[in-house]
Parts: sequence; C-alpha cells; structure tokens
Amino acid sequence: MKVVYLSSEVVPFAKTGGLADIAGAIPKSIHELGVEIVVLMPLYGIIRESQYPLTNTNIQFEVKIGDKLKSGCVYKGFLPDTQVPIYFLDNEQYYGRKGLYNYPGTTKDFEDNSERFIFFAQGALEVIEKLKLYPDIVHCNDWQTGLVPVYIKTKYVGTECFKNTKTVMTIHNIAYQGIFWHWDMNLTGLDWSLFNWKQLEFYGKLNFLKGSIVFSDLITTVSKTYAKEIQTPEYGVGLDGVLQERADDLYGIINGIDYSIWNPETDKYIITNYGINNLKGKQLCKRALQRKYNLSERDVPIIGMITRLTDQKGLGLITNKFQDLMKTDSQFVLLGTGEQRYHELFQDYAKTFPQKVAVKLTFDEQSAHEIEAGSDMFLMPSRFEPCGLNQLYSLKYGTIPIVRNTGGLADTITDVRSCPGSNGKANGFSFTEYNSDFLLATIIRALGFFKNKAQWTSLMKNGMAQDWSWERSAKEYIELYKMLVKKSKN
Repeated sequence: MKVVYLSSEVVPFAKTGGLADIAGAIPKSIHELGVEIVVLMPLYGIIRESQYPLTNTNIQFEVKIGDKLKSGCVYKGFLPDTQVPIYFLDNEQYYGRKGLYNYPGTTKDFEDNSERFIFFAQGALEVIEKLKLYPDIVHCNDWQTGLVPVYIKTKYVGTECFKNTKTVMTIHNIAYQGIFWHWDMNLTGLDWSLFNWKQLEFYGKLNFLKGSIVFSDLITTVSKTYAKEIQTPEYGVGLDGVLQERADDLYGIINGIDYSIWNPETDKYIITNYGINNLKGKQLCKRALQRKYNLSERDVPIIGMITRLTDQKGLGLITNKFQDLMKTDSQFVLLGTGEQRYHELFQDYAKTFPQKVAVKLTFDEQSAHEIEAGSDMFLMPSRFEPCGLNQLYSLKYGTIPIVRNTGGLADTITDVRSCPGSNGKANGFSFTEYNSDFLLATIIRALGFFKNKAQWTSLMKNGMAQDWSWERSAKEYIELYKMLVKKSKN
C-alpha cells in the first residue's frame, strides 16, 4: 500500500498551528508500521531561508490557473530522523513571501490564497504523476488541500496514476473552510457545473472544504465526539447538512502526542524526572513551580492552565467565577496569550492575589513543561475543542484534567463519577453544560477529591498508564486505508 500525505504545513519546516505537529508525526508513525508514505507541502520562503538539507529533484511542472500557465519545481528532503520523503513544491510568486496564509504579525489573509492553494492542489497531483507514485491513498488535510479530491474525481479521473486512488480528508477545525469569491471558480480549471449547492457552492461563494467533503471517499476528524458535533448546526459552521449526508463515511480518530517530548520520566525541561512508579519527583516539581512564581509554598492544589486567551477556550467561564475560585484553598497558574481584555483581567488577579495566582502572558516551551509537571490539576473548559492535546500531556504527567465534555475532551477524559472505584478508567473531572456555575462546581468537586491522597494517587496513575501515542492513531488510520483499498479491489 502506498500513501501520499498532503499538508500545507509540517513540523519542523513550517508551522502556524496544530496541523503542522500532526503532519510531522502521523506519516512518521505510519511509516514505522510498515506502510510506504510520502509527504508533499509548499516550499515557503521560511523553509528556503532555513538550513534544512533539501535537494533539487530537477522535476518541473506546470499548472493552469485561469488562463495563465504557472510553473513550479520540486525539492526533496526527509522528515527528521526518518526515511519518510517529503517533496516541496516551489513557486516564488506564491510561496516566496514571508508568512504561510497571512501577512506576518496580522490576521489579514493574503488576497491570493485561493490561487496559492489551487496551485498546490493541482501541482501536487502533477508531481505525484511525475514521480510515478501510483498512490492507493491520497490523504488530504484541511481546506488548503480541499480541491485535491475534487480534481481526482473530475480532471484526473481515468488517468493511469490515479485510477485506483482513494482519497481521505481530515478536518482539523471546521471553522476554517477556505471560502472565496465565486469568480475564483474560473481559476480552478473545474467545470462551472460543479458550482452548485450540492458540490462547491456555499452561499454564493466557493468553498474548498465543502468540495473535499463531497468528493472524498472518506472523511476523518480528530475525535469521535467532534465528528458527531460537526453534524449539528451548533458546531457545523454551515456544513452540518453536507456532513450529515456523508455520515456513514465520517470517522473520528484522536490525535496522539509525542512521548519523546512529553514524558515526565525523560523531560529535559523539569527540575527532576518522575514516573508512575515514583511520584516523589512531582512534589519537587510542584515546589519549584511555587518558588518560580512566588506562590506560597503550601500543600494546596495548584490548578494549571496553558491556553490561548479566547472565548473558545472558556476564559469567560473562568473570569465569571474567579473571585469565587479564590475563596477556595488552591493556587492558579496561567500561561498563554490572546485577547487584550483577558490579559488585563488576569494581570489584575495576579496583583490582587499574589500568593495564589501567577500569570505569564507569553508562551515558551520550558514554562509549559514546568506547569504540566508542577500542577495538580489542569483546566480546559472549552466551548469547543476538536481534539485538544494539553489534556493528554496532563494525563502523562499525573496532572488531573478538569474539562468541559466536548470534542476530544469528551473522548479522552472519563469523570470519576461515571467510573466509581479504581478500575483504571476514571482519569479526570468533567461538566457538560457551557455554564460558569457548572465549571465552579466541578473545580470544587476536584478540590474535595484531592484531600483523599490515596484516591488522588489512584486517579493520577490511571491517567499516566493510558496510551495516547501517535502509534495508536496511526494504526487507526491504516485500518481505514485498508478498508478503502479493499473496497477499491471489490
């Protein structure tokens, strides 16, 4: 079986968000499980300026954008510490600039993003042909690759290279859809008959992600609960109806985490290492965290939070009840950046409660690891959360998650109330309704549970023993690939 994996960003070459981490990890794990896999992405200016060892393949390709012919060339590298080839599609006009999708330092999108990713979608298929890959699976990610399944089922249908190819689209966050002016349909080279409400048209505009949902053989997203949620008006961002039509082909696979980076037994960022059979080091990490942020060094629960300071992450719920939280015997440590109003609120809290509250309004890797290791609890009251990774880091570090029951949080955190006794399943605390009273009640419930050290230690060990590795995720993807290939042969 041969898989081609397409992503607009891949760690360590280019990153704006979690997609890059996933695209750097999943192909590596799939390859380690014995499946042949190749990655394709654009050659951005930031990659060209870096020191990655890339070689020019001397492969040239051409793509028609509207009535203009655009050319590109191809460079080759490898995912670090692997034998997984990654091919970079180069075009100075589209990718030579600074920034991946936006003007650097702003949220303003590049005006030609539709052109840039029409070029990538068609260019990727041209390069796959020139490399004679004959893929069984082309695995696409998010709107930037959304037109690839459309092209395979239309423009490239019947070609030798793609005659047995099945397509998979993974939706990482349905809020980002690649919606463009309807006249950009002219740039795609696709027939205007596809611009209709059942296929590419979306409220009078062109929607790349919708195209992929309609034309892909199979759709995945990053948790089973999120796969259900996006079929509802509340979470579907206008695509719930289209996803309901494809419900039988929609699967949820939880992202993994990299245990070579996130593991308290080997973590190079924390003051001392510890593990499931030796928890003493966690207490030392807790004291170090209290000292670093000038919190009183008492054995009270520390609630940690590492997040973007936005409404989506549930910050409004926390600020609504923060004064009440401060009446409890606990401490609170926050790391992250985001909306100015939340910056100001949390700075005020830190000044008002200097012995109990620490706030660092930046992000750095060292602090993130220290907070995961030194906290007793980790707060994630998100309004929506397609997958979430911090709750998985927390489990490994024996830091008990307190979460809202949504998306990947619902799939990974099992409340102690639903699993009484130490049966190995319960690993945290959760609430369902997006309401600050329920959040506060759940925190207070966790604080009460903390007082019983034997119970708390059992809960910690339950989480630490669980496997949320990329290998687990990769096995699930491979099963889906095999299912598609089998269908193709029947």
